[in-house]
Amino acid sequence: MGGEIKEKIKNGENIYNFTIGDFDSSIFPIPAKLEEEIINAYKNRQTTYPPADGILALRESVAKFIKEREGLDFNTNEILIAAGGRPLIYTVYRSIVDKGDKVIYSVPSWNNNHYVHFTEGRHEVIETTAENNFMPTAEDIKPHIEGAVLIALCSPLNPTGTVFKKEELEKICDMVLEENKRRGEDEKKLYVMYDQIYWTLTFGETKHYNPVSLRPEMKEYTIFIDGISKAFAATGVRVGWALGPELVLSKMKAINSHIGAWSPMAEENATAKFLMQRDEVDQYLSVFKQELNERLQRIYEGFQQLKSEGFSVDACAPQAAIYLTIQLSLAGKTTKNGDFISTQSDVTSYILEKAKLAVVPFYAFGAPKDSDWYRLSVGTCKKEEIPAMLNQLRQALQDLN
Repeated sequence: MGGEIKEKIKNGENIYNFTIGDFDSSIFPIPAKLEEEIINAYKNRQTTYPPADGILALRESVAKFIKEREGLDFNTNEILIAAGGRPLIYTVYRSIVDKGDKVIYSVPSWNNNHYVHFTEGRHEVIETTAENNFMPTAEDIKPHIEGAVLIALCSPLNPTGTVFKKEELEKICDMVLEENKRRGEDEKKLYVMYDQIYWTLTFGETKHYNPVSLRPEMKEYTIFIDGISKAFAATGVRVGWALGPELVLSKMKAINSHIGAWSPMAEENATAKFLMQRDEVDQYLSVFKQELNERLQRIYEGFQQLKSEGFSVDACAPQAAIYLTIQLSLAGKTTKNGDFISTQSDVTSYILEKAKLAVVPFYAFGAPKDSDWYRLSVGTCKKEEIPAMLNQLRQALQDLN
């Protein structure tokens, strides 16, 4: 799909490309102070290998940052720095999952299926629904929990931009604690990987919750994945961190060292300084979140208007992150030219061809092939293009019978 989009753009077509889980840095630049600190770090020749677990100054800054903003208490030996969230997620899997071990994850979700495959684990897949905002529930997880070694959770969730409700996450935590108490000394414990890379980007009344704040006993069994990639539109800066039990993080550190996925020394020093500039961080997040929310709300309202006009589309109200969950229920319809849209793949192609709208189907995130839900990302969205995009989509929908 990405290749097709590039080819269309190359041929001069104006494509509304909402497929990318990244940012257009001309629209969403990183914080000016962070940029300044990075430049200064390079000028000061901070370009050698960092320590395997990250420079102490950054781990101290991360500890203070999460304490002030989330109320989480982690020592520097319970914090691991890496080149973004991906190597941290990979090393979580490598540290915990042995061949044949059960891993519980929901779909749609980002890349859990691949990490289970890498570690030769056993896929315990939960298909979530729009009724629960595509978030797994304790009831969904319970049938899979016996013998499992890892539950992969993400909130706010990529690809949906939705979050856990407090009560539901509490139920999941209680179930994990009960299961670990039940297990004998010789049985592997059940861990939770909690990917909260988007946690700073919540909108309106939406609140972010995490397992350890809700149930302090979960600190022994939770590995957080976090970093600056999405919070500060800094996906290419490559500074991420994991928080968790020292035993697990020491194994993650060893694996990360062998694959060389350290965060660059200059960026580590710069991030250590930037995170402690509270006013700069607050000011950036205030503007950044406002801009993201405006885009998400305007597109959401546009889809609700199309729905009210009788078109077979819908959207979930935006809660967090840079994503809007949209529904295109167009399979079974016929085009103006008499072509029959039989599959969801046909729907994706039709919307790209006629509406010039590129969005990612949920089946790219592990959902069934016939799922009519899609991820729409606003990280590269220009506000002035939203009315034209919605109008072109309306015209494409009008051409269907």
